[in-house]
Amino acid sequence: MPTSFDFILKNGRCFIDGQLKTVDICISNGTIKSIGKIEKTSNEKILDANNLLVLPGIIDTQVHFREPGSTDVEDLESGSKAAVLGGITSVFEMPNTNPPTSNQIEFNKKLNLAKNRMFCNYAFYFGATPQNTDDLKALNDLEGCCGVKLFAGSSTGNLLVKDEKDIEKVISSSSKIVSIHSEDEDILNLRKKFIKKGDVSSHPQWRNEECAMSSTRRVVKIAERYGKKIHVLHVTTREEVEFLSRYKGNVSFEITPQHLTLSAPYCYKMLGPLAQMNPPIREQKHQDMLWKAIKDNVADMIGSDHAPHSLQNKKKEYPQTPSGMPGVQTLVPLMLNHVNNNKLTLNQFVKLVCENPVRIFGIKNKGHIKEGFDADLTIVDMNMKKVIKNDWIASKCGWTPFDGYEVKGFPLGTIVNGKAIVWDGKLIEKANGKPLRF
Repeated sequence: MPTSFDFILKNGRCFIDGQLKTVDICISNGTIKSIGKIEKTSNEKILDANNLLVLPGIIDTQVHFREPGSTDVEDLESGSKAAVLGGITSVFEMPNTNPPTSNQIEFNKKLNLAKNRMFCNYAFYFGATPQNTDDLKALNDLEGCCGVKLFAGSSTGNLLVKDEKDIEKVISSSSKIVSIHSEDEDILNLRKKFIKKGDVSSHPQWRNEECAMSSTRRVVKIAERYGKKIHVLHVTTREEVEFLSRYKGNVSFEITPQHLTLSAPYCYKMLGPLAQMNPPIREQKHQDMLWKAIKDNVADMIGSDHAPHSLQNKKKEYPQTPSGMPGVQTLVPLMLNHVNNNKLTLNQFVKLVCENPVRIFGIKNKGHIKEGFDADLTIVDMNMKKVIKNDWIASKCGWTPFDGYEVKGFPLGTIVNGKAIVWDGKLIEKANGKPLRF
């Protein structure tokens, strides 16, 4: 055993193999070198995690950091700063930028933009188009690529693959997992008559359950036919949960904290277009089913779908208002609050945000507190009560739909690649993120 380490994280209750154990963690060169009762030997720095929980580094599998393009509301630097302040150590970032990340040149540009600027680790999605299936066949060795993103229904940006033959081409060609924004574009267009000007509560009537279910049925059928892995993003309906629970081989799915926390029609009365996103926040009966999916271990992941817009644009008259809300900084406190309220166990939370993303996407050396693994750790105080406020939000957009929302359970420390980037809730270190390896 080496006699000196970069630092020792002492006295924390560490989540190891599904149990909380009070042990010390020695970190050296970005790696967990030793776990146990460790005596200080020379000049090591000590970080005291007494009365805190030490979790494997939390991964947010769905964020939009808007660079290149809309860097007035977010960029890779500001978005990743928000991530680490919220206890997130790694993110999967989306390709619906301007220009879209849908060819090798744009993908490499994004990797270069991230270098030495991102506070957390990162992987980028490659955007699917009806024309780029040859590119999709050759992604296996592409550095920092987590998978392919397919927009089956239109949302922010202009990446859209709406026809069944093109969707089939994308899923059958991709050498990586295909993650899908699953709404049926034809139904979306047919149902535009349900949009009520000035009334954002009509958003879920326009983008209704069948719009989501029809698309999800289609993509699962195609994935099954070709034996391909797909991941359905931000599932919102009772019908989809019942359907997806029958297909657990090649098909995985995720849920957002906001769909587990907010429900219609109340959220639209309280928040107006700040609660507007695609697919929409729906009624309580759907939220109840999402919680059942979490309780029954049917849901695979929780991702924030962090999608910031300026308050100025959000305050326009519906439907001129853009869909999406920030969420990377609030994922951990919202979900810890749900753990404290017995809506899910700590074990289930760690599975959804650490272990399952690593297992399903094949991320190397993350997701567990183990000797030899990367030293990515999220340190939380399960007893801390805090009111989430807009002025805490580090995203350039400067707001959260959860402004004024009280939580119990809060992230206080974020260790990325063996460096304490956030400690005691404050950013103390410069950007240290690296591309994830698969």
